[in-house]
Amino acid sequence: MSALPSAIDAPARAAPRPIAVALLASVFVIAACGLLYELAAGALASYLLGDSVLQFSTVIGTYLFAMGVGSWASRHFERELPAHFLRIELLIALLGGALPAVLFIANATVPQAFRPLLYAMVLAVGTLVGLEIPLVMRILRRDVQLKDLVSQVLTFDYLGALAVSLAFPLWLVPRLGLIRTGFLFGLMNAAVALWALWLFRHELPRRRDFAAASVLVLALLAAGMAGAGRITTLAEEHFYQDRIAFAHSSPYQRIVVTAGHAGLRLFLNGNLQFAQRDEYRYHEALVHPAMAAFGAPRRVAVLGGGDGMAVREILKYPSVESVTLVELDPAMTRLFRDTPQLARLNRQSLSNPKVHIVNTDAFQWLQHTEDVFDVIVVDFPDPTNFAIGKLYTSSFYGLLDRRLAAGGYAVVQTTSPLIARRSFWTVVQTIESVGFSATPYHAHVPSFGEWGFVIASRRPWHWPTALPAGLRFLDLPSLPLLFDFPPDMARVPAEVNRLSNQVLVHTYEQEWGQVHP
Repeated sequence: MSALPSAIDAPARAAPRPIAVALLASVFVIAACGLLYELAAGALASYLLGDSVLQFSTVIGTYLFAMGVGSWASRHFERELPAHFLRIELLIALLGGALPAVLFIANATVPQAFRPLLYAMVLAVGTLVGLEIPLVMRILRRDVQLKDLVSQVLTFDYLGALAVSLAFPLWLVPRLGLIRTGFLFGLMNAAVALWALWLFRHELPRRRDFAAASVLVLALLAAGMAGAGRITTLAEEHFYQDRIAFAHSSPYQRIVVTAGHAGLRLFLNGNLQFAQRDEYRYHEALVHPAMAAFGAPRRVAVLGGGDGMAVREILKYPSVESVTLVELDPAMTRLFRDTPQLARLNRQSLSNPKVHIVNTDAFQWLQHTEDVFDVIVVDFPDPTNFAIGKLYTSSFYGLLDRRLAAGGYAVVQTTSPLIARRSFWTVVQTIESVGFSATPYHAHVPSFGEWGFVIASRRPWHWPTALPAGLRFLDLPSLPLLFDFPPDMARVPAEVNRLSNQVLVHTYEQEWGQVHP
């Protein structure tokens, strides 16, 4: 039975009060789902494209623009408002719920299609979400006075947004993962559609068609949620070209460990961190030039390096009395401490009684700790976004200086001085800007190519007279080769990377983007 315009819009023909209450409750769910799809798109873009500030900014801007388009378009819906509302809910449920899965699969199978598909889906979902609230307000106008209508709708809208903004990083992503979370909220949107089908059962035309469509959407989303783990595994195995041995989504990053011909490999947000077959080259080069030059270090700190590999190398020095590992993500340290296959790689270093693990932000930790260290090993991921880029700024190195003993050494992993030459020398320039003496060097790691490091100190670095026994890569005769830079890696002019400009993030993105378009 078709609804008459007067039944929809005229205040004199008011709907029963329970419908108004039910719709206001639906606004809470609608707002939560709408924000969830926006956050999921932003998180996926930052995971897979890097530079989280840029990705979240552009995704949110596009989404809000699309909502504005949807709100403007809502004025053209004049008749059968409940029917239009139900159709829109089903479309949002299907598109929004499947958004993370579709984008994840697209990135794994057709990477060049990821960006256009991302913004196409954001525009589509945003436009549909923009249509929702105006339609609900016009339906509610039958039962709620205008002066109460706006305040009530916006109150429930903001409460729903608050709920999901807290749940998304703290519970949903860590516990369910992005794909399963998307399908869950799609089911919630579909449930609202099913609820609307019952509430307006006497006003809807073709009720059986709506019922069939609702059941179909619910079934598709339920199947997607049930198979979310399999979808994630298939997409990641296609992307990484290896079997997924371990995978976990923490509030901070997507952690994936693969098993293949190169042994185990660790990826954070899709970026390779180490490969089992050659990680010893990286970690020996990172740790020993500074540790051996100090002589007999007693107190050592490692910032980053939650895989425990750098700690493994540090513990080869009998003089070491304590190692403080500062790693933001507790999921990383748990994984590499408690998983036998991974703990064997770091020789159970994270369970060593000398090692104290602090799960916090290294920048804040440096601001508040009073401890002083003989050697500090800085092993952060590359500066792919501003959150990591702050750990390569003059402000950070100034804090590092305060925590370093007078004769101590800090060593910083940088990036490739061959591929990202300007980025590498930007780090050197930034270290020197706070008064450190900077000693750059590099090593060849097959999984990465030429890779760079910088020793920072108040006293000049000097050649070590001995290295620990049993090293597979470094020895005293070959050590000078690490400090020789051929012309194609020689120093170039570079700016200081400051918190206020973060030039390193932009430079890094430009240089690596030329290699990996």
